[in-house]
Amino acid sequence: MDFLISPALAETGAAAGPSMLDFAFPIILLVLFYVMLIRPQQKRAKAHRQMQSALAKGDEVVTDGGLMGKILEINDNAISVQIAENVEVKVRREAISAVLPKGTLKKL
Repeated sequence: MDFLISPALAETGAAAGPSMLDFAFPIILLVLFYVMLIRPQQKRAKAHRQMQSALAKGDEVVTDGGLMGKILEINDNAISVQIAENVEVKVRREAISAVLPKGTLKKL
């Protein structure tokens, strides 16, 4: 446990400065935090933005609420999705969570 808490030593003539391990431990923690948490989240967000920008009329999608439907119309902020015959809903572009393979809705 000496790497977490410095042992209390009697002061000698020269003051002992901080060791390299005192600086390395927080830096290693920051690097691990970035690699394990921040970077994967950035990759997921980038992939989601690319998926949203590639949406096209006729794509079959799933919304965040779990509705599955076919895109009828795309505006800047809203998308019209047909979820059943003569039933159309408007959702925000950000609410589209996934694009389904063609023909998925007919199989259900």
